[in-house]
Amino acid sequence: MKCLYCGCEDSKVIDSRSADEGRTIRRRRECTSCGKRFTTYETIEDTPVLVIKSSGTRQAFDPQKIKNGIIKSCEKRPVSLTAIDDMVSAITKQVYNSMEQEISSKKIGEMVMEELKKVDEVAYVRYASVYRSFKDIPSFMEELKKLMENKN
Repeated sequence: MKCLYCGCEDSKVIDSRSADEGRTIRRRRECTSCGKRFTTYETIEDTPVLVIKSSGTRQAFDPQKIKNGIIKSCEKRPVSLTAIDDMVSAITKQVYNSMEQEISSKKIGEMVMEELKKVDEVAYVRYASVYRSFKDIPSFMEELKKLMENKN
């Protein structure tokens, strides 16, 4: 880290402390050349992820939207809020770990269906019926058959 006072590129860390609720590290440094002290901050680089909607528009990734969709599909089902939060957390991790700056809403929908399938099959079918917008009963039945085949 370059010294603010003399421009020397060599300094030593004297003190490190967590700041901003653990999202930042505050470091007190001392220049090895002039001996003056200064403070630096280290933060995690937050790269935004954009969701490409089916219409082609883009919007910021929002885990709350995923949670709302899962809650709707789990209405009147024995799925705890903790389980829902765990699903949202797993999907959010997948999105950020993909290291992609843009992700399609279709891919996110598939992730949601995979998580729901593990937790509650009825909630999965509810979500799939809206997400895949079944046009008729045969297409709905085909999805149910796939679910039954994968279960066996």
